[in-house]
Amino acid sequence: MNNIYDNKDFFDQYAKMSRSQIGLSGAGEWLQFKDFFPNLKGKKVLDLGCGYGWHCKYALECGAEQVLGIDSSEKMINEATRINADPKITYTICNIEDFDYPKDTYDCVISNLTLHYISDMYTIYEKVYATLKNNGVFLLNIEHPIFTAGVNQDWIYDIENKPKYWPVDRYFYSGERVTQFLGKKIIKQHHTLTQILMGLIQNNFTLEIVEEAIPRKDMMNIPKMVDEMRRPMMLLIRAKKQSIL
Repeated sequence: MNNIYDNKDFFDQYAKMSRSQIGLSGAGEWLQFKDFFPNLKGKKVLDLGCGYGWHCKYALECGAEQVLGIDSSEKMINEATRINADPKITYTICNIEDFDYPKDTYDCVISNLTLHYISDMYTIYEKVYATLKNNGVFLLNIEHPIFTAGVNQDWIYDIENKPKYWPVDRYFYSGERVTQFLGKKIIKQHHTLTQILMGLIQNNFTLEIVEEAIPRKDMMNIPKMVDEMRRPMMLLIRAKKQSIL
């Protein structure tokens, strides 16, 4: 994951987003993703790319005994420590790829809007499987392949600057995509739907829930939200570790 989040101008813009200012309730996909969470009472939780630590705090509210949030951005970790600190939460600056993933340690691993920054997603799956206890749960929210394969990740507009359609190109060519986000150039990694789902299956995960994030009805009065019904932006997955006999 690149450290554009440690760029002051970018981070200041990110801080203005609703999901930054008011937490999980400010994320359009949250109520849908929330239903994916297992019983966390007395459990150990790992949050990959924890950002501000909102999911870490939520895990504690659900009764988690111990939570570790890692993020490659120093600014993100500093903010998480400031607004979502708790003795049961540990925040660490660390790349997802470099974390040691101790074996059979966590009951739940969360990855929210992070793995589309990772080129070798398959290896991360392997490591997550290893660090989960038997019957542990992997909760994954990743940008949808239709979104990451979008040309510049933007609409094609008509002469009145209204979205005409969402262009998709080079879908089956996984790898680097360059786009603009909050006024800065962002490098993401495109993975096909087959790679995302079969990567989990090939690493012995059982897929329990697969859903595309869809805007809530009460959000349809938000400007431009109706256009979010025209193509998926996020893919939500709940996968379970089953012991290999």
